[in-house]
Amino acid sequence: MNACKLAEIPLLMTHDMMKQMLGDLSDADLLERPVDGANHIAWQIGHLIVAEQRLGSQIPGAQYPELPAGFAEQHDRQPTAQHTTSGFGTKAQYLMLLERTREATLTALRRLTDADLDTPAKGPANITNVGGVLTLIANHTIMHGGQFSVVRRKLGKPVLF
Repeated sequence: MNACKLAEIPLLMTHDMMKQMLGDLSDADLLERPVDGANHIAWQIGHLIVAEQRLGSQIPGAQYPELPAGFAEQHDRQPTAQHTTSGFGTKAQYLMLLERTREATLTALRRLTDADLDTPAKGPANITNVGGVLTLIANHTIMHGGQFSVVRRKLGKPVLF
């Protein structure tokens, strides 16, 4: 197995886990918060989409779908723990954007060589190359997935993992 194929596995796994965690949630459930002061799931999904596109734009050849007007601003890190629940999308809308965004990341990755993973890129902490960006995208997805698990428990949904 080469390094690009290895980088693909966590992107596929975390995407599948995210879809499973969201599978039986309603649009109203997406507005539930894990705890007071935390962002609801709808904001978090939008944040994941925006973050993946921003980070992934550093992957050579990556071409992401256009987001709806105002989407990036609504899901920006600055208004964290928004108290509003109005103006957010439906589960179907978020899943469509999530799917298209992850597919764009995977398409770009599948065109890379192992050497391309060393292409300089910027991210938080010690992220300095495209390989690190891809790892961060997968890890960021599952970090928020942990918050979704808490909401699932709060709503009495079955444990998935």
